Amino acid sequence: MGFCVGKLPARLRRSLLLAAFVLVMFPCRQATAQDSAPQSASAPATFTNPLLHTGPDPWVVYWKGFYYYSNSAGTDLTLRKTADITNLRNAQKRAVWTPQPGHPWSKELWAPELHRWDDKWYIYFAADAGDNASHRIYVVENPSDDPFEGTWTLKGKVADSTDRWAIDPTTFELNDQHYLVWSGWKNGNDGEQDLFIAHLANPWTIDSPRSLISHPQYGWEEHGDLPGRHVDVNEGPEFLRHGDQLFIVFSASGCWTDFYTLGVLEARLGADLLNPKSWTKIKHPFLSTDAKAGAFGPGHNGFFTSPDGSQNWIIYHANPAPGEGCKNDRSPRIQPFTWNADGTPNFGTPAPIGQPMQKPAQ
Repeated sequence: MGFCVGKLPARLRRSLLLAAFVLVMFPCRQATAQDSAPQSASAPATFTNPLLHTGPDPWVVYWKGFYYYSNSAGTDLTLRKTADITNLRNAQKRAVWTPQPGHPWSKELWAPELHRWDDKWYIYFAADAGDNASHRIYVVENPSDDPFEGTWTLKGKVADSTDRWAIDPTTFELNDQHYLVWSGWKNGNDGEQDLFIAHLANPWTIDSPRSLISHPQYGWEEHGDLPGRHVDVNEGPEFLRHGDQLFIVFSASGCWTDFYTLGVLEARLGADLLNPKSWTKIKHPFLSTDAKAGAFGPGHNGFFTSPDGSQNWIIYHANPAPGEGCKNDRSPRIQPFTWNADGTPNFGTPAPIGQPMQKPAQ
């Protein structure tokens, strides 16, 4: 039923006419949940590489809802902590251990890796006294559940009986046995970097002879010209398991070249991993320079899974332009990888800089 405005008192007629004007000019809309609560911007579902402007020799560990990231800093051991590995730029950052000057481990701290052994954390790294020939492997320990907290203590040098030049340590556990793999010199002089493996009695003690499991032997491993000399390189070993297949993914050729690339050694579960014959080198590289992607000399990788455990991811560094060598232009990039029909990893090609990619599955 309607009513006639003209029969109402003048003041009331004016009020009703004003209300009608407002309704016409600014029509009502149905209230929603968004009207009663402040709106929050949803996190983006994609990210782009690189994760940082600089970050040579990157490493990632996932622990209790957080990623812990490290890379070569040179003067200290620095960690970043974040729930979102793709948002590394905004991660918490802390120098957790800085060496005192004047020691054999005080300079050129390279390729730190964070590892959990029983109920403690360890960071393995290489360091020297100021000259490359003195580079050796060292380890620090932290009993805190969160590696960002607590106190890091130097446990000492980790060396086999030869105590020769050594860098790029990594460790892994298999059937309750712990192993250390690293890049080292066969003799006491430079010229070739090989991969060695040994058994660990505890996080800082090697209790077996070292075994040479890889040396540069294919053309893609032998790019290493320097002024006045040449160095062949196998370095940056990382362990990867797929069922009963065991892999050491390593970096080949000099990092000062654009030919730096990833190679793969393979062994089988149950084999004697200290026996060099247990390891077979696959004859082709697995991740190489892609100029169109802005990825020159991709290498020195690590592995991690998405938070929900459903995806495998690789992290590696690469230069954005040719000829940049082993300097701080090397930036960390990540991308998911799959498995080939023969069980070997398929890293694909480097993801282009700036190309949107789906974040790791939650």
